[in-house]
Amino acid sequence: MDGTTIKIDAQEGGKPSKGTKTLIEYAYQRLRKDIISGALAPGSKLRIEHLRAGYEIGSSTLREALTLLVADALVISEEQRGFKVAPISLDDLKDVTRMRKMLETLALRESIENGDDQWEGGIVAAFHRLSRVEEKLASEPELVADSWEDRNSEFHQALIAACSSRWTLHFRQILYYQSERYRRFSLVWQTERRDVHAEHKGIMDATLARDADLACRLTEEHMDKTLSTMTRIMEMAPLKT
Repeated sequence: MDGTTIKIDAQEGGKPSKGTKTLIEYAYQRLRKDIISGALAPGSKLRIEHLRAGYEIGSSTLREALTLLVADALVISEEQRGFKVAPISLDDLKDVTRMRKMLETLALRESIENGDDQWEGGIVAAFHRLSRVEEKLASEPELVADSWEDRNSEFHQALIAACSSRWTLHFRQILYYQSERYRRFSLVWQTERRDVHAEHKGIMDATLARDADLACRLTEEHMDKTLSTMTRIMEMAPLKT
């Protein structure tokens, strides 16, 4: 593994310089972002020679980064044929959603049972940060998509922060990453008005009230709405998979 360290400087167009992250981590994050955003289309080939030119990163580092993305199930490794972006489909989203609901609600119930004042404060703070972005979501979804995804992740992570099961949190995070691509599409290609802010507030209020049944039901409905939105999007204008 390449142990070179770098620092990502947004003022320099994201080019690497000496600092705290490994070059492999830098490549991983850049590729992952482009897969999640759709810049690297679902099902497309990831040819090392093309990636080297586009990302200005060496072949061995790119292969290491792609291997990490295979572990995340965002990239597929084809024997003797290289790598490609994992496809998307409604069947896949349905399966991811079903499993996410199981693990998310399991973690949420444990957090509600074990959470303390500090846990509650973390939820409120994360919701406030998310709300600031959601104010702009309806009018400029493409511009705030990255910020919204980061803060959405922080909010849902805060909700389950008091869960003590390492394995529940590990597999829940893998599925969360898988659903990220679909959430991004549903944000940008909205087919109807959806008050995501109200959904989040409802989940937060039920959680802070220690009403586990209501919090879990609202969480499941929250995920199902993304599934419904993506179903309509792919029926109206099927996305390349």
